[in-house]
Amino acid sequence: MAYQALYRVWRPQRFEDMIGQEVITRTLKNAITTNQISHAYLFAGPRGTGKTSAAKIFAKAINCHHQTDGEPCNECETCKAITEGTLNDVIEIDAASNNGVEEIRDIRDKVKYAPTVADYKVYIIDEVHMLSTGAFNALLKTLEEPPANVIFILATTEPHKIPATIISRTQRFDFKRIAANDSYARMTYILDQKGVTYDEQAVKVIAKAAEGGMRDALSILDQALSFGDNEITLDNALLVTGSVTHELLATYVQQVLAGDTKAALATLQSVLEAGKDAERFTEDVISYARDLLLYQQAPQLVEEAEMGSVSDDFQALAKQTPAQTMYAMINELNAIQQQMRFTTHPDVYLEILTIKLAEIGRQVGAAQPAAPTAAASAAPQAAASSTELTSLQHEVDQLRNTVKQLEQAPVAAKPAAAKPRTTKAAPVKEVNLAKIYPVLGSATREKLNQLQEVWPDLLDTLSITQRAVMKVSQPVAAADSGVIVAFDYSFLYQRATTDHELTDALENGLDRMIGTALPVVFVPKDEWPTIRKNYLTDHREELQNNAESPEPTKPAPNPVVTKAEELFGKDVVDVKND
Repeated sequence: MAYQALYRVWRPQRFEDMIGQEVITRTLKNAITTNQISHAYLFAGPRGTGKTSAAKIFAKAINCHHQTDGEPCNECETCKAITEGTLNDVIEIDAASNNGVEEIRDIRDKVKYAPTVADYKVYIIDEVHMLSTGAFNALLKTLEEPPANVIFILATTEPHKIPATIISRTQRFDFKRIAANDSYARMTYILDQKGVTYDEQAVKVIAKAAEGGMRDALSILDQALSFGDNEITLDNALLVTGSVTHELLATYVQQVLAGDTKAALATLQSVLEAGKDAERFTEDVISYARDLLLYQQAPQLVEEAEMGSVSDDFQALAKQTPAQTMYAMINELNAIQQQMRFTTHPDVYLEILTIKLAEIGRQVGAAQPAAPTAAASAAPQAAASSTELTSLQHEVDQLRNTVKQLEQAPVAAKPAAAKPRTTKAAPVKEVNLAKIYPVLGSATREKLNQLQEVWPDLLDTLSITQRAVMKVSQPVAAADSGVIVAFDYSFLYQRATTDHELTDALENGLDRMIGTALPVVFVPKDEWPTIRKNYLTDHREELQNNAESPEPTKPAPNPVVTKAEELFGKDVVDVKND
């Protein structure tokens, strides 16, 4: 038999074999075991995340007479026929090449016939977003009310191109990108089964280069196996993926941060001479700068993404590099990356990029020597002459006299000196209280409990970058008018408030999970207690007016306490300040 690619040989045949889609597989298995099967499903997500595989497994499970806990047996004739693609009742259609009205009309005419062998006739339409407008209209009525024992499974990588009238007639499942850890575990399992020797660091490089696609990861692994004669080494993995070693990347970043343009250009030249892809190199530098920035605020996020391989040099560089420098570097990298897409000389852009990054590094280096200079001059200052000491003492005396004069001045002149105290409220002004207070006015504990239950599943629907930002957040108040989310780190709070795509993704996810697209408002966790206390204080009279009259035999409840219990529950929490 001819050689088959790894992603075909190791295609999942059971739900438990699928990687990184636990929420979806559990939902589908429960639907099968409880016989709550819908007539139409929409599987959306990035390429290589298991959409078509899940559709075939689902088709086998609903037609298998020996399935257990929603899993097909893969041993009966029906399961084998579906696996081999020879069962006439499971029809797989590529919408990219069959996107006309006539093809869909043919489906509409044949769908009324009962299945011949299986219990259900299943239509799997891959890349369904490629259908024409007329084809979608032809499919609409059949998709809404198909005959009995007919199921449609639509798969797409671009769900925004599908008409809302189609989406509303399906159960939608959003497949997420597969984490590098999960890809690494799957590839090592396959290599162990094949008896291939491999370098763990090389497999990690492939897992990160796949960018969340399991099929891409196995394709790169297949290529590395062919290149290395059934052996996976780090050098082979770097050559196949076009990546550079972590050490070389760290050297380049250290050189540009130090402002050493000549050394950085020499390092870049060695990268290009090794045949590395220019765009891939830019992506690696952006990823490295992003990791440095995140490590300053949330080290555990970087350690998880790097699968525990965070070097001492990286930690030291993250501590000594200001965040503003990383902002400037990422902006410059992003601008050059956009320009490189339309050029035939990417090496020129990389050289320009290196010079610009080195200039940013020199600007930082010019600002930092102030601290060493102060430390170096500590000894001469200790041996200052008596004349300098006398001069300093005279200045201190003058300052004391000035303070006494201010204290004896009329009271009307003092408010000007007291004004700077209002700066204490400056951090709170960054929070949009106009959106927070209406939510607090109608917030309930029941709504907050509902949000906290679906919060982990909601984060699973986000992209890798969005999930990294939201991982250190949690809902702290919720109502029918919105939800308030607190962030552990102010840096991630600032980033989330300016990311409109993240807000849209959260609101759309809530719409799918609880049936309501609640507006999402962000707050820093350290400011949340103050905001909550200020709200209860400022609205004390309003809460008293809205409170119901108590029974004569019972003492009147405190409306502020009652509102606080509605918002945050009756549990007593002992807060200890550090």
